[in-house]
Amino acid sequence: MPGKPEWDELVTQYAWVDTAEDLHTYTISVITGKDEDEVIRAFGGDPGVSRLMTFDQTAYEIAEHPSRDHALLRVLTAGKHVVAMEWGYHGSIPEIARRASAHSGEFFSIYASINARYQVMHARDGLVDGAFDPLDMEDAAFMDPPPTLPTWAQDVAFHMETHEAESFALMHRTMGLAFDPDWLDVRARTVLLPAPGTLFSNPHAAWRL
Repeated sequence: MPGKPEWDELVTQYAWVDTAEDLHTYTISVITGKDEDEVIRAFGGDPGVSRLMTFDQTAYEIAEHPSRDHALLRVLTAGKHVVAMEWGYHGSIPEIARRASAHSGEFFSIYASINARYQVMHARDGLVDGAFDPLDMEDAAFMDPPPTLPTWAQDVAFHMETHEAESFALMHRTMGLAFDPDWLDVRARTVLLPAPGTLFSNPHAAWRL
């Protein structure tokens, strides 16, 4: 792998993700070319109505809410990037990636669920140019047909024990932003999101790559 020592250091930087006991359901998205209001609108939220919440506070509210469609998005600005954090999955939907990256933007998301489902996705200028489950890549040689990595990830090897750290390292390398775990504890701007089933006129198309 080109630059392997540097890559190994980057993966080690995110080792905390693989061992975090309270971080088993999330979508982390990083976007450039948009401000916070534009990102909130791309996710379907109203930028005019927000609260300040930590990641744990959103997780608790969602868990305690009677409606399964209750979804919250936290956003903050880090230089030229907007970081979007969810105890949910809106950022794993291709149509959200297309909207958030439209008009010369760029988007990268990492999705993980308590049911051991994972996804890494990248979009640029309104087009998704790759999405895959990193766990599939470890067994790619035994699959027919074997899955292929997009060009922005072709030199990366994923492993069962460290695939989340490797996903964050890939996001860091692709987007040029180091994800700070302290952002999870910051009281960041938070908005309510519509249920995906009501957000799109054609929900099936919204999930297509």
